[in-house]
Amino acid sequence: MATTLNLSGPLDSDRSDLSDQSVSSRSSNRSLRVAENERRKNEAEDPFVLALKYFYDVKAGTPVVGNDEVERSLVQVEKVGYSKGLSPEAISTMLEFAMSLRMGPSLCPRVLKCLIPDTVVPQEAIVRAVVWLGVGKIPNGTQVLFLKWVLTIFDMIDAKDQLRAIYGFIFSFVTNENLSPFICHLLYLLTRKESVRVFRVRKLLELQSKLGRQPFLLHLLSLYKVFCPELVTLSIPSRMKSGFRNHNLPWKSALIAVQKRNGSQVASSISLALTTKDKTNSRKRKHGHLELPAMSSVVNKDAQVKPSSSRKLVPLVQLHSFAQLLENMHRIELPAQMGSLLSSSLALLYLDCVQDESALLRLNFWLGYALQEEFFFCGDGGAYQNSEEALQFLSKLLSTQHFLQEGFSSSEAFLYRFLNVWDGSLLRQEVLGLLSNIPVVPSSQIGQLLFEPLMQLFFTSSLFFKCGLMECLNNMLLKWLTWHSVYALEDDLEMSLNSHTSIIITLSGFNDTVMELVHFVGRLASVGLQLEGCHSLLLSFILDFYETVCDTFLKYGLPLVVMPPPGVFYPALFATDPVSLDRLAYIMYRYKVNLTSAKSQEKLTEQAFQISRQTFRQFNLYIVEMVNCLWNSKMFQPGMGVQLEEEVLLKSNVPQYWTRFDLIHHPAFMSYAVDFHLKCWPEKKDMDLNSIKHSKPWSWYLDYLFTQGYDGLQQFIQSSIRRQPSAGDGEGQSLSTSKS
Repeated sequence: MATTLNLSGPLDSDRSDLSDQSVSSRSSNRSLRVAENERRKNEAEDPFVLALKYFYDVKAGTPVVGNDEVERSLVQVEKVGYSKGLSPEAISTMLEFAMSLRMGPSLCPRVLKCLIPDTVVPQEAIVRAVVWLGVGKIPNGTQVLFLKWVLTIFDMIDAKDQLRAIYGFIFSFVTNENLSPFICHLLYLLTRKESVRVFRVRKLLELQSKLGRQPFLLHLLSLYKVFCPELVTLSIPSRMKSGFRNHNLPWKSALIAVQKRNGSQVASSISLALTTKDKTNSRKRKHGHLELPAMSSVVNKDAQVKPSSSRKLVPLVQLHSFAQLLENMHRIELPAQMGSLLSSSLALLYLDCVQDESALLRLNFWLGYALQEEFFFCGDGGAYQNSEEALQFLSKLLSTQHFLQEGFSSSEAFLYRFLNVWDGSLLRQEVLGLLSNIPVVPSSQIGQLLFEPLMQLFFTSSLFFKCGLMECLNNMLLKWLTWHSVYALEDDLEMSLNSHTSIIITLSGFNDTVMELVHFVGRLASVGLQLEGCHSLLLSFILDFYETVCDTFLKYGLPLVVMPPPGVFYPALFATDPVSLDRLAYIMYRYKVNLTSAKSQEKLTEQAFQISRQTFRQFNLYIVEMVNCLWNSKMFQPGMGVQLEEEVLLKSNVPQYWTRFDLIHHPAFMSYAVDFHLKCWPEKKDMDLNSIKHSKPWSWYLDYLFTQGYDGLQQFIQSSIRRQPSAGDGEGQSLSTSKS
C-alpha cells in the first residue's frame, strides 16, 4: 500500500498541472479571440477601411453627380494618402478603380494625385493599369498623368519582371505623340539587351523622321545602340540635352512629407527623383534630398531569398566581398536605384571592370537630375551655401570619380552650365574638384565652355579663388597629360576620350587643346599677378602649373613645348622670396632638357615634331636674362627684356644699379649673402658684399646656397653656365652661357 501511495502522489500532481495549463491555454485563446474581434470591429468602423471597401465594391455606371458617399470616401482616401501614405493593397484598389473608369473619367485625375505610397507599389497593380491604357476610353490627359505617376514612383515598384514581360505592349504606345515622351522614358528604364529588336529600332527611326530629332527618342536610341550597335546605325550626338524631364509636380511635396514622417528607406531611394521647381520661388533651391539612396534589388524580397533559376541573376546587394563579385561578374543584377552605386565600392569595381555602358548611361541619367535640379539655381540661394548634405553629396561624387579615374558626362554637362551662374564661393572646393576631372574639350569649344566663364570669375574673385582655380587648372592639365600617356595609340593618330565612349580625338587636336589651355593660364596668370601685386602665394600656384608644362615632352610624351609668358617669368625672376626664384630656375632647367631632347630627336628622325623657332628664341632670351641678372650683374642693359632709361636709373640714386639683382644683392638672397659674409669675415666691421665676388669666396658662396636646399638653382647653374677660372689670383672669371 505504501508503494501505491507513493506512486499515486506524483500522478495526482501531474493531473493538476495539466489541468492548470489547459485552463491557462483556454484563457489565452479567449483573450486572442477577444482582441481579434475588437480589431475587426475597429476596422469595420474605420472610415478609411469603409472608403476602400466602397471603391472596391462600387459597380460600373454608378453616377458621380450628387453622390455624397463617393465624395466622403474619396476625401478619406486623400486624407490618409497625403498624411501617411497608402498601403500596397490600398494603391491596388484605388488604381484599379481609377483606370477602369467605373464611375467615369472625372474622378480619375483626382485619384491618381493622391496615390502616395507609404512603402512599395505592387507590380501587379501597375501591369493591370497599363493594360487599361489599351482600352481606349481613358482621356489623353489622364493617360499622361498616369505615366507621370509611374515614372515618379518607378523605384518604389516591388519588382520589374512582369513590366519587362509586357515591354512590347508598352512599346506599342510610342507612336502616340502625346504619350511618346513618357513612354520612351519608361522604356528607357525597362530596356534590357533582349528588348532591342530590329522592328523597334525601325519604328523609332520612323517616328524620328516624323517628329524630328527629339531628345527622348535619341536617348532611347542611344541605349539601344549600347546593347546592339549593329542594329542602330544612327550617329548619336556626343553631347545631348537632358532627354527626359521630371514630371512629378503633383506628388512631390506629398511624397517628401510622407518620407519624412514615416522614415521610409524606400521613399528615400527616390528622393532625388522628386526634385522640381518650386512655384513660389523657383530660383531658390534647397539641398534637402541629396542622400545617396540605399542599395536594394529590383526584385521583391522573396526573389532575393530564393533567386529564380530562370533568371540566374544575383542582385548586387547580396554580394559582400570582391571574391563573390568575381564569381558572379557576368550574372549581376543592378540595384533598383542607380544612384546607390556611388555608395558601394563593389558596385564601382563592377562598373570599372565590366564597363557596363547601360549602367553608366543610367547612372549619368540619375546624376543629371540630381545636379541639374538641386544645384543649378543655388547661386541665388545664399542661405544654402553651408549645406552639409550638398557638401557630402559632392564629396562622394568626387571620391567616386577619383576611384574610376574618370569623370561622368552628366557632371561635365552640369558644370558647363553652372559656371555661367556660379558666384565662385558656393562649395568652391568641390566644384573646382569636379572641374578638374572633366575630359579633354576640343579646342573649338573650350573657349566658350570654360575660358569665358572662368575668366570672369577669376578677375572678379578673391586671391584665394585665384589660387584655387590655378590649382584646378593644373590638376586638369595633369589628368589630360596622364590620359594621353596611357590611352594614346602607338601610331599616335587618334585616341578615345575615355574608356566608356567611342568619341575620339586626333593627336593634333589634343595638342591644340593643351596649347589653348596653357596660353589661357598664361593670360590669367599675367593679369592676376598684376592685380594681386605679385603675391607670393598666387605665384606659387602659377609655378606649380609651369612645372607641369615644362615636362610635357619627356614626362608625358606629348610633342609640345610652350614657354611661360613674360608676365609670369619676370615676376618670378624678381620675386622677393628665394623659393620662387629657385623654382623658376628649376623650370628653366627642365625646359632646356626637354628642348635639347626634342632637338636631338628632330635631327635623328624625320617623323619628330618640329619645334617653332619662336620657342627657341624665347627660351634663349630667358636664359640670357637670368644669367645676366643673377650671374653677370648686367641688369637693365640695352637689348634686355626689362629696360629703363638711363635718366630714370640715375634719379633712383641706387649705387651700381646694374648689380642689384645678382645672387648677392638680389632681394631674395641678400639675407644669405649677409649671413655668409659674417661667417666668412667675422672680424670685419664694415660689410662689403662685393668681396664675395672674388673667385674663392664666390665658389664658397655658391656651395653655401646649394646647401640651403636650392637644388633648382644648382641644376640651372650647372646646366647653363660653364665657369672657366682665369690665371693669377683668380679674381676674374670667364663665363659662357649655354643656349639651345
